Amino acid sequence: MTADKAYSSKANRAALRARGIVAVIPQPKDQIANRARKGSRGGRPPACDPDRYKRRNQVERGFGRRKQWRGLATRYDKLLTSYRATVDLVETFDWLRAVPDRTQDPLSRVW
Repeated sequence: MTADKAYSSKANRAALRARGIVAVIPQPKDQIANRARKGSRGGRPPACDPDRYKRRNQVERGFGRRKQWRGLATRYDKLLTSYRATVDLVETFDWLRAVPDRTQDPLSRVW
């Protein structure tokens, strides 16, 4: 599970560990400072994979792009099939925006 620094408490980490879930939660600076102040009694820092945490930002930005579509964010579609079609349409537009435009590139033509 990947979360913000706000969820970096011992209780949250213990609950995830009890369920066998690997937590990717960075520690806030105040917790790092408190652990350093305690010295060897402060314990070791919890593990946090920085690469997995960076991917969290990509997911959040993706949700932010989808929320820009008013009909999708407010769920105006009553039927599930209509809502799913709207989601597919938004995903297609987002994918097309991400694909580079090679129509004007003369080297990309295949003869």
